[in-house]
Amino acid sequence: MATLRLGDIAPDFEAETSQGKIKFHEWLGDSWGVLFSHPADFTPVCTTELGTVANYYPEFEKRDVKVIALSVDGVDSHMEWIKDINETQNTTVNFPIIADEDKRIAALYDMIHPNASESFTVRSVYIIGPDKKVKLTLTYPASTGRNFDEILRVIDSLQLTAKYSVATPANWKDGDNVVISTAIKDEDIAAKFPKGYERVKPYLRMTPQPNK
Repeated sequence: MATLRLGDIAPDFEAETSQGKIKFHEWLGDSWGVLFSHPADFTPVCTTELGTVANYYPEFEKRDVKVIALSVDGVDSHMEWIKDINETQNTTVNFPIIADEDKRIAALYDMIHPNASESFTVRSVYIIGPDKKVKLTLTYPASTGRNFDEILRVIDSLQLTAKYSVATPANWKDGDNVVISTAIKDEDIAAKFPKGYERVKPYLRMTPQPNK
């Protein structure tokens, strides 16, 4: 399987989940999506990750983002694991976990890296736009839990830059100044960015976040 790259259409699939059978693209609808994989059920780091996403769920909803997890275990195992997650993380898992026992979806999304493990999925993250295209990929080793604050930050950036001719600078967070696209000529900035701008260099022009 070739590596899934930015701008590729996220592969569609049908699967059983902890919330019933889904067709992935149909389930996404016109929303943004986050698909993230786990090495196995009843693993310690994954338990904290799924609990964190459940606690952050209102933040994803606010951004019109649907979240779905994947593990190479079955639905019955997922349902038992969810009980542990809810208990230990003081939460309620309210998003689906895909059952991928035959590793078919893991193969579609290149989630198994043989030099890391022949059988377990790595900690992959895919952010998928309403156009079903892959907007971000992240891959973590099994020993490192994901930073969901960073994933939310990237979603904020992706949604902002999809609507305006801007990019977000290093360490940007929602509300900070942004970079005006180099495709915008100086003489056109005032009309597009009425909040004003700072011309640091001809190629580096900063403006307040336009949707704030």
